[in-house]
Amino acid sequence: MNRAPTSRGELHHTIKNNYIMMKSINRRGFLKTGITGAAGIVALSPSLVSAVESSVQEKNTIYRTLGKTGLKVPVISFGVMRSDNANLCKAAYEKGIKLFDTANGYLNGNSETMLGNLLKDYPRNSFFLATKVKPVGVDREGKPTDQTTVEAFLEKFNTSLSRLKMDYVDILYVHDIRNPEMLEYKPIINAVKKLKKDGKIKFMGFSTHANEPVVINAAAATDTWDVILTSYNFKQTYISELNSAIKKANEAGIGIVAMKTMAGGGFLDKEKTKPINSTAALKWALSNPDVHTTIPGMTDFDQLDLNVKILADITITDAEKKDLMIASAETGLYCTGCTKCITACPMNLPVPDLMRAYMYAYGYSNPVMAYSLLAELGTTDNPCKECNTCKVNCTKNFNIKEKIADISRLVNVPADFLA
Repeated sequence: MNRAPTSRGELHHTIKNNYIMMKSINRRGFLKTGITGAAGIVALSPSLVSAVESSVQEKNTIYRTLGKTGLKVPVISFGVMRSDNANLCKAAYEKGIKLFDTANGYLNGNSETMLGNLLKDYPRNSFFLATKVKPVGVDREGKPTDQTTVEAFLEKFNTSLSRLKMDYVDILYVHDIRNPEMLEYKPIINAVKKLKKDGKIKFMGFSTHANEPVVINAAAATDTWDVILTSYNFKQTYISELNSAIKKANEAGIGIVAMKTMAGGGFLDKEKTKPINSTAALKWALSNPDVHTTIPGMTDFDQLDLNVKILADITITDAEKKDLMIASAETGLYCTGCTKCITACPMNLPVPDLMRAYMYAYGYSNPVMAYSLLAELGTTDNPCKECNTCKVNCTKNFNIKEKIADISRLVNVPADFLA
């Protein structure tokens, strides 16, 4: 007859053994074992089973150190851009994901509010929190203007901190840097340094979606930045230059976080007939040891379960390599933001941003994000209609005029229809 465990350590050992035993008994095995055989298994509450699962996952999780920050982070983090589902974030935390990445503008602030309401109940040293603030008044070339004020930047940050219900965030990113001049814009840089000195942020960083190699190389030549959040995926045509810049930044002690790893969302085409192998895409990004973690955007539990598996195994299989080779040959939905189109466009349209809205709508299946971006850009219905022939030769071979005509239809849809 089995005796009850008499100590906390023995209880944990018993729970773990029983958990492993239960995982190994399938339905047929259980029927064969019978009630008598099963009686030796200590009854476990769902919370205890969850705790043991978390313990096993934690043991196998692959960690990398985020540069000179010293933060040891799992290779998969959570990009909380398209979800305000607290249960999904809670499940991610319990499965071993510790870094949650959000921004002042995501879901009109609902992303930060949700995270604040959830994470306030957890020990502050058990998770890492990153948010982003985009400076106002930045021109199309990514340069600051007279409208790029410290006051507006700090107002946004303070709003974010209030929503998050935190005394500090672990990482604050100056959002969407595409020109090295912004890295040298003293008013914003000095304001962020003061936030760090005052303890409102632990580490300062920036995010970059375009012109990444140039921006990252410039940052690596200074001692200002702790973390860089960069686009990084298997479809970038300038990956050799980007890898070189990332390596230089890593050697300078800067933590590297990869985003846009899916190269445009879950699909390669508007019709959603060509899905991207998300596991393969994430493993590809993590095959670079200079990339410390990734922030895939997750919106459902199936995506979470797939990504959690990568926490313990980043080895890319031959079949996954083949999937990426096939996907690389497709035009896809991902705009690299090279900006060559802007000077060629007689209407001087913000073509890369419009392509990003297109990606949000069809790649991410998120028309709300696309609508918000179009509103921010002040896009009109079919701004290309005055042009008979499009003069833009896209480096990705996008049909620019067709895509802009398509996505700009959203501006005529009432916002509450998309909510």
